[in-house]
Amino acid sequence: MTQFTLDPRLAADTLPVAELGLSSLRLMNDRRYPWAILVPRRAGCAEIHDLCAADQRLLLEEITLVSRSLSSLAAAHKMNVAALGNIVRQLHVHVVARRAGDEAWPHPVWSRGAMSPYAADEGAALARRLAAAVTTSP
Repeated sequence: MTQFTLDPRLAADTLPVAELGLSSLRLMNDRRYPWAILVPRRAGCAEIHDLCAADQRLLLEEITLVSRSLSSLAAAHKMNVAALGNIVRQLHVHVVARRAGDEAWPHPVWSRGAMSPYAADEGAALARRLAAAVTTSP
């Protein structure tokens, strides 16, 4: 059996937040948008339909949990959720808090300008707040 390993590009572009029941929760290292990434810890999965039915349900629960938590933390106007995988094939789900007037609004965040990494303390602080929100949520 192949063991789960986080794709190197996801590891390089994100900060660790928490380990959920199915997924590794990570924060995209781009201060322009509060942006979480859920990576199901299942080797060889590229699509949601590659997961068994129970894992699909758990992933939806985790998407909902992270969406609610990040929306509240970021005072979002809209939450964007997507599983693209065009660049990184490993299954991962983007959960992006959008605000009217952000750099890409109202367009998708992909391919809109250069990433702007968090200052070390800023990214770590948001990751801690998000971790606390998802672990204390009912």
